[in-house]
Amino acid sequence: MANSAQARKRARQADKQRDHNASLRSELRTAIKKVAKAIDAGDKAAAQAVFQESTSVVDSIADKKIIHKNKAARHKSRLSAAIKAMA
Repeated sequence: MANSAQARKRARQADKQRDHNASLRSELRTAIKKVAKAIDAGDKAAAQAVFQESTSVVDSIADKKIIHKNKAARHKSRLSAAIKAMA
């Protein structure tokens, strides 16, 4: 356990930041699942609309460095390709 006041404060800050990051990561996963669910439903217009909303969520979380920008790009690319593949 932390011994100095500075170390105790850093431990408190780290806990708070970890909780916040976990919340953002959860938001990201939810956004991706919403798009996947819309794709599975088979409604291309609805899937496209949900994809537009989730794109901004994915980008903002990548900007905050919760996930790497390439991972964000990969998610967006795969979801976009799945929407395009819908008949």
